[in-house]
Amino acid sequence: MGLTSLAKLPWSAEQGWPELSRSRPSLVRLFARLVLPLLPPAMIYYAGTRYPEVFLAGAAAKDWGRVAVVFFLAEMQTVLAMGWLIRQVALTNGLTLDRHDAFLLAAIAPVPLWLASLGLLVPSLGFNALLSLAALVVSCGLIYHGIEGLCRTREDVTAAAIVQTVIGAGLAAWALLLVLVVML
Repeated sequence: MGLTSLAKLPWSAEQGWPELSRSRPSLVRLFARLVLPLLPPAMIYYAGTRYPEVFLAGAAAKDWGRVAVVFFLAEMQTVLAMGWLIRQVALTNGLTLDRHDAFLLAAIAPVPLWLASLGLLVPSLGFNALLSLAALVVSCGLIYHGIEGLCRTREDVTAAAIVQTVIGAGLAAWALLLVLVVML
């Protein structure tokens, strides 16, 4: 699957998703190549050790290595939980979505948020907040069009209801991850 097809995933259910569904990438391979890379934990460690006070008062004394490891482990659990949730919400709404496609979507949907962690190279809270919001919008598009494409439905209201539930749970998980960063 080319970069052009991947770039279309957040904006269309007809372009990219059918090809991705047909290719049936192995979940282990997908997890190893897409989910396991340590970008967000590495960026948290970088920002926390370089300019911690920009993002959090009193953060200079934190053990940023430990924060990054805990964040990484929580991130892995979140992807697994979101795969389960996506499937359950789709089934509850009368759509057909197998486990493979649910976990595929759960692995792809947070990629914009993970890439937004590169913004931590810039020591600006405002910049990072805006970048994170833009990434969240793209993640919503990935889930919405992913549900339409992988479930082969054009029920906009159903897809929107699923996105609302999944994003709500995702935001709660994201908030918990941020609380972990603050508390550790």
